Amino acid sequence: MGSYKFYVLLLWVVVILPIVSSKEQLSSRECEDLGFTGLALCSDCNTFAEYVKNQELVSDCLKCCTEDSDDSMGKITYSGALLEVCMRKLVFYPEIVGFIEEEKDKFPTVKVQYIFNSPPKLIMLDDDGQHKETIRIDNWKREHVLQFLREKVKSASY
Repeated sequence: MGSYKFYVLLLWVVVILPIVSSKEQLSSRECEDLGFTGLALCSDCNTFAEYVKNQELVSDCLKCCTEDSDDSMGKITYSGALLEVCMRKLVFYPEIVGFIEEEKDKFPTVKVQYIFNSPPKLIMLDDDGQHKETIRIDNWKREHVLQFLREKVKSASY
């Protein structure tokens, strides 16, 4: 019986423990193909999990994120953003329309760009106006857009 316990322990240490303890990381290309180019920090995946109840999507997000550093309570912030959307497709996104019409003015550093055939997305900008991250917001509610911009875009007074 003692050798049986030894083999079970050996199996646990050699096979199972590495699978459980290692977090599989995907390449940036694989993450981009999955649509996770804009969720850089793992805490963002946890926030994502609050809104999206699909465990597989959350798992993919966690495979594409970067661990938050100890001092990242402020997280990554941006100087501004572009809300890019196709004007013809706006009818399919009433939450985005509501944000543009009623909330957008609260964010002076967020500009709306109407690009033909573009799905709704936020393009996050650095201090030089360069594109840093792109985040698809097709299924976001207005409150989610507001919360995200309050947390991620540097502002005077939101």
